[in-house]
Amino acid sequence: MTDRLSGVLTFVQAAEAGSFALAAKRLGLSRSAVGKSIARLEERLGARLFLRTTRKQGLTEDGQVFYERCVRALAELEAAEAELDSGRRAPTGRLRVTASVLFGRHCVAPLLGELARQHPELEVELSVSDRVVDLIEEGFDLAIRVAPLSDHAGLTARRLGVQNMVVCASPAYLARRGRPKSLEDLGKHEAVLYGRQGTAKPWRFPDPRGGERLVPMRGRLRFDDLEAIADEAVRGAGLAWLPCWLVAPRLSKGELTLLLQEEGRHGNEVFAVWPQNKHLPSKVRAAIDLLAARIPEILSTGEARGKRRSRATRAAPPSRDGNRGG
Repeated sequence: MTDRLSGVLTFVQAAEAGSFALAAKRLGLSRSAVGKSIARLEERLGARLFLRTTRKQGLTEDGQVFYERCVRALAELEAAEAELDSGRRAPTGRLRVTASVLFGRHCVAPLLGELARQHPELEVELSVSDRVVDLIEEGFDLAIRVAPLSDHAGLTARRLGVQNMVVCASPAYLARRGRPKSLEDLGKHEAVLYGRQGTAKPWRFPDPRGGERLVPMRGRLRFDDLEAIADEAVRGAGLAWLPCWLVAPRLSKGELTLLLQEEGRHGNEVFAVWPQNKHLPSKVRAAIDLLAARIPEILSTGEARGKRRSRATRAAPPSRDGNRGG
């Protein structure tokens, strides 16, 4: 029975992938293993399931009928397992999560490590990538996305918080070039920019009328890595526009200073996204609950530290040369 079910799963993956090679990649098998499994299934059924040529692969008429039946049967099995699993107290099995590289590394990975320590029967896998992953096609249980959701088809989402972007610079840069007092002043300054393929995106700020204000910035340094931008800002290369949680440690050390705190903040919503399912597996529910409880705290850390540092700077006594400390 186990071999029969394995053959059915392989057949469905091969039918949906459109090729044995892609099905093998999704299943973690070799292409030859997939081919042999399909061959055994065809022999057992006494019917040819696939039409294969050098250019394409498709289902035969018998294959299409068998595929539709298999999909319904597997859906019933999955629903039965999910219904039982949703009543379990302790999450078990493998949880596959995807997130953007930097946010995943700094904000998601520590929480998933905590989740694994809380549930010894749970196996956690995190894949970090800055591309938008197809959860259903690539077999992920959960995605953490820092952006407006453009596609809800077959997906469910839960808002985890807001990632605020802020303008910051090093004390050395501000001593050399002065402190911008308004958004209009930003154009007078050098910036360390985020850019890919030779273009840098303008900085975005909330407009009093409810829209967005785009401010193009100039700078000789362009990186496609936010952490590299933060490091160069610390070295005094220019202003930077970064997430609060990323600059938080540098604010605490006094390496960076928040600027334009009232008008210079822009937020991107953070979502947990997962495939629609009538019965949410306990492993996914446990992950979402932990992320929903802890992500807002992580996202607000930078702003809290920046405000404390700013108040301390304003309260500092004048230094010997007549300038204020900090």
